[in-house]
Amino acid sequence: MIKVWHTISFYAFTVLTFPFKFMPLCWLYVISDLMYVFIYKIFRYRVDVVRQNLKRSFPQKTQKELKEIEHKFYSHFCDLFVEQFYILHANAPRAKRLCSFKNLEQLDRYYNENKSIVVAGGHYGNWELYGLFGLFLKHHVFGAYKPLGNKYFERFVNASRERFGALAVPMRDTPRTAMQFAKDGKLFFLGLIADQTPAKGEIRYWTTFLNQDTPVFLGTEKIARKLNQPVFFCNMRKIKRGFYEVELELLTENPAETQPYEITEMHVKALERLINEAPEYWLWSHRRWKHSHNLTQSTNEQH
Repeated sequence: MIKVWHTISFYAFTVLTFPFKFMPLCWLYVISDLMYVFIYKIFRYRVDVVRQNLKRSFPQKTQKELKEIEHKFYSHFCDLFVEQFYILHANAPRAKRLCSFKNLEQLDRYYNENKSIVVAGGHYGNWELYGLFGLFLKHHVFGAYKPLGNKYFERFVNASRERFGALAVPMRDTPRTAMQFAKDGKLFFLGLIADQTPAKGEIRYWTTFLNQDTPVFLGTEKIARKLNQPVFFCNMRKIKRGFYEVELELLTENPAETQPYEITEMHVKALERLINEAPEYWLWSHRRWKHSHNLTQSTNEQH
């Protein structure tokens, strides 16, 4: 029965979203404005979660300031919704018009030095645009994703992402894939969304992020230190509606020389700085702090 529902919902989705392929962005933003009224004003989608996250993250801000961020977040959230559908169907030239990529030429040096690249990013701006890296780089580009319950959707989304030259790899297979690339002598650019919440039983490290105790995945650091490849943070900024800018920030060239958790703290703080610049573009509706740091989880993993 579940499989039947997955099939029906997938084909309904493809039919309903197919017109997005032909619509100009200005039309899609009209849809976004209408969605804002329904999602935020009427259905109040996760408003309690967003408000709690904002209040705890910015205790120094006034109620008025928090309310302004909340309004801007929901406006961006609806833009993100239509943009992602647009990207799923758009060809490369149309997708590229959504984003500019700065300072990518620095990666040529690492390619010439026979070095791969590990890049941490977050649910900030429009992270689906990270897939466009595959259009610009000499490195083999692959990114980790969290498998979906509906395999029809998963195959469709991954096929869409891979149209731009990037390989989509399940999170659990990411370390093995990186090791295999290294073994085969293939230089890679690995992109990781590093601000996801680990399952309770998978928590190995806690840090302070946005004024709160926060569990984080250690995958970025583990892969980088194991292979000793340069680590970057992906700064994505929303320049205006419908246009983003990506700039890579070097965190370390020699991960093997860093202390345990140092790389993790680097990319966590880099994301925190980015969020503080323009808080409305982070995914505040995500239940990022659903786990509490109790006594049974108080000891961080030792490398």
